[in-house]
Amino acid sequence: MLESLRVENSGVPIYVQIRDQMLRAIGAGELKPGDQMPTMRQVAVSLKVDLNTVKHAYDELEKSGAIKVLPARGSFVAERPPAPAPEEQAARLADLAQRTIAIARSAGIDPAALAERIAAITRGEDHEST
Repeated sequence: MLESLRVENSGVPIYVQIRDQMLRAIGAGELKPGDQMPTMRQVAVSLKVDLNTVKHAYDELEKSGAIKVLPARGSFVAERPPAPAPEEQAARLADLAQRTIAIARSAGIDPAALAERIAAITRGEDHEST
């Protein structure tokens, strides 16, 4: 996992880059529920960034429910939560869709093309195409 982490001088905050790369690894199944995450110190040393930056990324991951931080034990990929009630799921889905559309547009990506890519990945048709 550590060897795949990279930070770029792109204007995107480093903690966001770390958080997003961890989320991608979880989403792609590289990190599975129950897997232990690299320690914050390992990530900081590997990327040559401040420990507080990595802590910020891990805090964001914990807030989103992607990881669990267990004091004196480490950080672990969270188990998949049970499905929320239909009304709550609809609200979460709408919120996530709106945020994803905004992120895509701010990156110059057509949201419809992104939706098609997400559908292909979900179906297992993970072919790199741009």
